[in-house]
Amino acid sequence: MNVGVLGAGQLGRMLALAGHGLGMRFSFFDPNPDSPVRDVGELTAADYSDSVALERFTEGLDVATYEFESIPVEAVEAVAKRVPVFPSVQALKVSQDRVLEKRCFQHMSIRTAPCRDVASRGDLDKAAHEIGLPAVLKTRRLGYDGKGQVVIRDENGLADAWEKLGGVPLILEQFIEFDRELSIIGARSRSGEIVFYPMVENEHREGILSRSVAPADVGETKVRAAREYVRRIMSSFDYVGVLALEMFESGEKLIANEIAPRVHNSGHWTIEGAETSQFENHVRAICGRELGGAGAVGHSVMLNVLGTVPDVARIEGIAGAHVHMYGKAPAPRRKLGHVTVTGHDAAEARDRAASVLRAMAPEGVPA
Repeated sequence: MNVGVLGAGQLGRMLALAGHGLGMRFSFFDPNPDSPVRDVGELTAADYSDSVALERFTEGLDVATYEFESIPVEAVEAVAKRVPVFPSVQALKVSQDRVLEKRCFQHMSIRTAPCRDVASRGDLDKAAHEIGLPAVLKTRRLGYDGKGQVVIRDENGLADAWEKLGGVPLILEQFIEFDRELSIIGARSRSGEIVFYPMVENEHREGILSRSVAPADVGETKVRAAREYVRRIMSSFDYVGVLALEMFESGEKLIANEIAPRVHNSGHWTIEGAETSQFENHVRAICGRELGGAGAVGHSVMLNVLGTVPDVARIEGIAGAHVHMYGKAPAPRRKLGHVTVTGHDAAEARDRAASVLRAMAPEGVPA
């Protein structure tokens, strides 16, 4: 089976590494000729608007997918005219626009933060009055890892927020005083079979995921609710592949924040910590195979490697530590790799993760 992937970052790389074990071959399309996939498949390096290159990319493919949701829809639609593409283009369109995403949630009776569309400064003032402050002003499109958003604490912050983000379509969302950030990942096959990974507790720093703990300590009622949310979303789009739903836990409430129609950073722990990784199950799903089990094997803590390359040998000497580096050049806030730390129980995984954090910290800087 020949699999095409639009995008060629670390997620594409890990999809290929999982698929190779199933006898699959991978081709990638990405504007960056120095992408992390260069040693795991064939790369077509061209702009997403290059119709000739896209046509050449599809030659010999059996199926195609995408590895992040900022892929231009037009490129995905062009590929879909030649080979089957999963997940659906409609799921991609919704995930790219925060207003469409929130409307989708609300239509499916999935709880969200109160929000309003914002197209002008007058809209912003009206929205702030209607939903209250503090609130978060976000771009409707292309915001990720904390980009494209401003927290507005009081009325004095409205002008500054508009100055920073005004000029593009926006959305104002009520600021949620949450207890924890949680996510759940599901995989759905072509036949409609769904498996769910355990819920994960996430910690972000400056808008970027820094740590995931799996399984999260979450009551069964909330687990059932989160699974039902994902089931509704997948059924609505006749979804095929892996999907992540990020949520806020506020008291007894689960508040949906956003979906990712792809393999997700908060699921990286599944490579070592689950019966079948999210990457393998995504490939299985889009290729028409049965899904593998999604249960946790012990406990895991996933730590993102951001900005600078750590002493890998030192980390590998810690029991239960599994290092994944992506071959990317160091840069501030860039995701260079991740470390998954496994343990027989939550305490062991947590203690080992603390040791990894100390090993990752630059000399003289406390972890």
